[in-house]
Amino acid sequence: MIHRESDGMDFIAERAKINSSATVGIMDQVKKLRRAGEDVISLSAGEPDFVTPEHIRDYAKQALDQGYTFYSDTPGLIELREAIAEKLLRDNDIEANPESEIVVTVGGKEAIYCAMMATVNPGDEVIVPDPYWVSYVPCIELCGGHPVYLPLDESGGFRISASQVEKAVTSRTKMLILNSPNNPTGSVATRSDLDALADLAKRKHFLVLSDELYEKILFDGERHYSIASFAGMKDLSIVVNGFSKATAMPGWRLGYLTAPKSITTRVTAIHSHLVTGACTFAQRAAALALRDERTEKSIKEMVSEYQLRRDIVMDALKRIDGVSCCSPRGTFYAFPNVSGYEMKSQELASELLNKAKVAVVPGAAFGVRNERFIRLSFATAKEKLKIALERMQEIIPAFEKRKGPQHTRLTSIRK
Repeated sequence: MIHRESDGMDFIAERAKINSSATVGIMDQVKKLRRAGEDVISLSAGEPDFVTPEHIRDYAKQALDQGYTFYSDTPGLIELREAIAEKLLRDNDIEANPESEIVVTVGGKEAIYCAMMATVNPGDEVIVPDPYWVSYVPCIELCGGHPVYLPLDESGGFRISASQVEKAVTSRTKMLILNSPNNPTGSVATRSDLDALADLAKRKHFLVLSDELYEKILFDGERHYSIASFAGMKDLSIVVNGFSKATAMPGWRLGYLTAPKSITTRVTAIHSHLVTGACTFAQRAAALALRDERTEKSIKEMVSEYQLRRDIVMDALKRIDGVSCCSPRGTFYAFPNVSGYEMKSQELASELLNKAKVAVVPGAAFGVRNERFIRLSFATAKEKLKIALERMQEIIPAFEKRKGPQHTRLTSIRK
């Protein structure tokens, strides 16, 4: 019998040959450098820098003391699903049956994955507006689906238009990904944008997966609208949300989705095999938090601070020659255009990390056509944020400038 040496790769499934999350990878790299004593300021993390509000932490402690340590119902504690139903009606004008149309998941990421696993068949097309959050495409590909990229125009503020989507629709289109407020660009879909998209979805009969994790992090009087609340769209919508962003609970890993019963039934079955259910005492705390007026107050306070930081970032970026940036109308991200310099986004990010000790995310992580961008998170204390931006202002102008016409400087996400 012949024995062959193996590195184990011959046992790896094709579906597993996906890249790890770029944002998580950079966060891990930052932690490693800090452990080595490096003074690294991270503008890469996709999480709030605020500690979870005290009253929510207290609820979790109480839940532990009250014995919320057993498995919950697979789709989530009924008291949390009822609180989510109240929230959806109050904030989003969506009527959802807590018994059959809401599933609590281990973060918004699991909600998105389970939703796709429940709906996307091999060969189905999913329209992905580009730039896009790093995990959409791997989720699609793990389902055997085919991502169809929809390039959004920086000069138009990265807004999505129904006419552009319609050109991408084919007989194999199963779903459109909608992310507003948007990670990484900070753009926010208007009511008229969503009206036109809703009409198109009904006419062409495809699903809309609406990722609304940043719905409450809005600036300059912007409003969030959920496409599921538009006439005739409830049966064509999967709305994903969670507690990581607005309520500063990223490590709690709590998300949820609402969709028609035919979809949530299959999502629940998949969820039951993946994780059984989300953390029970965390669910209990979230249920109480949703019904506590202090939660909304704490969110508003955090958003006010984010807006101050957004303004600091925009002011600093304007002072760097060869860099422009659409002013984000939501989220805690800025997506500056650095095409004034002869560097790809990965190289520029590496230079910033190694020479300025500032961590950012290369734009290419959000789609290969985004090499001329980097993403900055301003979920960072103002003092550290200012130091990081000063370091960037000092080092970026030393990079080799691009020859020829420069890109147009942009100052607003909306024209």
